[in-house]
Amino acid sequence: MTSTLAPPSQAGALSPARRWAVLAVILAAEVLDLIDATITNLAAPSITASLKGGPSLVQWLGASYALALGVLLVVGGRLGDKYGRRRVFLTGLAGFTAASVACGLAVGPQTLIAARLVQGAFGALLIPQGFGILGAVFPRDQTGKAFSAFGPVLGLSAVGGPILAATLIDTDPLGLGWRSVFLINIVLGGAALLAAHRLLPRDTGERGTVIDAPGALLLAGAMATLLYGLIDGPAHDWRAVSWAALGAAAVFFALLARRQATAPHPLIQPSLFRNRGFVCGLVLGVAFFAAVAGLLYVVSLFLQGGLGYSPLRTALTGSTPMAAGIVIASIACYRLIGRLGRTLVLIGLLTTLAGTAGLWAAVHTSGTATGPAAIIAATLVTGLGMGTCFGTVYDITLGDVTPAEAGSGAGSLTAVQQLANALGAAAVTTVYLHTPGPAHAMTRSLLVVAGITLGCCCLVRLLPRTAQPQHH
Repeated sequence: MTSTLAPPSQAGALSPARRWAVLAVILAAEVLDLIDATITNLAAPSITASLKGGPSLVQWLGASYALALGVLLVVGGRLGDKYGRRRVFLTGLAGFTAASVACGLAVGPQTLIAARLVQGAFGALLIPQGFGILGAVFPRDQTGKAFSAFGPVLGLSAVGGPILAATLIDTDPLGLGWRSVFLINIVLGGAALLAAHRLLPRDTGERGTVIDAPGALLLAGAMATLLYGLIDGPAHDWRAVSWAALGAAAVFFALLARRQATAPHPLIQPSLFRNRGFVCGLVLGVAFFAAVAGLLYVVSLFLQGGLGYSPLRTALTGSTPMAAGIVIASIACYRLIGRLGRTLVLIGLLTTLAGTAGLWAAVHTSGTATGPAAIIAATLVTGLGMGTCFGTVYDITLGDVTPAEAGSGAGSLTAVQQLANALGAAAVTTVYLHTPGPAHAMTRSLLVVAGITLGCCCLVRLLPRTAQPQHH
């Protein structure tokens, strides 16, 4: 993803208080995205019961948002370069808030999924602008201090977001039920939009920036048909349309590969695919992020559908310990990655595997009588492993790329992470939803997650040994 920073004089033109206020606006947008990307893990059972959407609605709730976000993330960054980051940020935030309202007012499964797609698309306009805006308003010697605020704030949001969503569903303060988790964005998004309109500095952009629209369309077609085939197939005994969708996905991916090799301004620089370390990191990242995205979903489904937990108890027992583990490990790994390099990725994978195995053993032994202590311990360990990987795998993946490739590589990896989230939400939940009995469904899903994680361990030795300082 390209990056066009404002001249240094612009950074000096803003008062320190104004700069930190801009940082607060950017962080608010990141928090909105994080919360809305994860709330459906908890809200899915309530939404499905209300709208009578069946298992496919559970799968599409998370997959649709991540699909649109992942497909358009790189394009969103380029649009900010072309038309100005302030303009695209405001457009994205306004559209995201409006789409949140549409989600909250949805009258059926189709309208809700359509609104989630739109929400993800506007999120793809919103999220890529933040770092560029901060790079423009903060002096170079203060950017590190500004960026360091992201970890703690997003960490607190990862812990607090599910609790907020679950509390809204459980207490039902205005009689809105699950709709309140989307409609609260009228307040949150509206306040952020007013602040952004007042505070963000104006920029003009570079109208000569080229956007590979055909490549983005081919990627969208490939992912949409792949997800449709994976979700529709098990639900309808692999009817002809399911196989046709998977066949169409293969065609789209082939056309996308050709487009990336021949386009003058591709979404991903072709030279990156000649870098073994980058390709292995990309494959490892897709597999791991897909596995853990699916894991987050099935834990929530099992706790609510199998153990009869309320959304709030589910958040406190499953989501919060996992998020706490992610935050703790992410902070710790910041200081360890230079010393341990790719070994830290292996440690994260093995820790994730240990937590998954612990949860499997608890459910396999006790079934729907599994106690909360065992779940909390296992999800905390799993979160520690996930956080170790989240904080290191892509830094290591970029260890051998050239400075000229770093921007494209980093943007591509972020987009691929979202697409992996969509794939995992579809694939792992398919195993859970189409296995009879919640305990059996959970143990089988955990075996799938464990198998994928074990496969990722085999790729670690092919990664670059260390992360380069300029990419960290």
